[in-house]
Amino acid sequence: MYLGGIVEIGDKRKVYSASLHPSTLALLSAAPEPDPDRKSRRIVLEGDVPSPSRIPSGCSFHTRCPIAQDICKVERPVWREVASGQMAACHLATPNPIPLQVWEAVS
Repeated sequence: MYLGGIVEIGDKRKVYSASLHPSTLALLSAAPEPDPDRKSRRIVLEGDVPSPSRIPSGCSFHTRCPIAQDICKVERPVWREVASGQMAACHLATPNPIPLQVWEAVS
């Protein structure tokens, strides 16, 4: 969820292992890693969180999304099945999870 709206739906194993929406990926990266020997990469979002009473046009996450494009600012994404049994409301979602390297390159 982001600003009170669901952004991704799917089998919990798929959502955890292959997130489709940038907001989901950032949220899951904030979870503590129970194995102290395993390094986890935290995605730190920049920008201000919009007010839920003044949700921006287009995708509500575009003000904080490091991979947002022009379409994200003007057109609200529709729900679509991006991978088998996994849906996302994101213009840029693909069946392949967003590589963490993409986030590191733009963060």
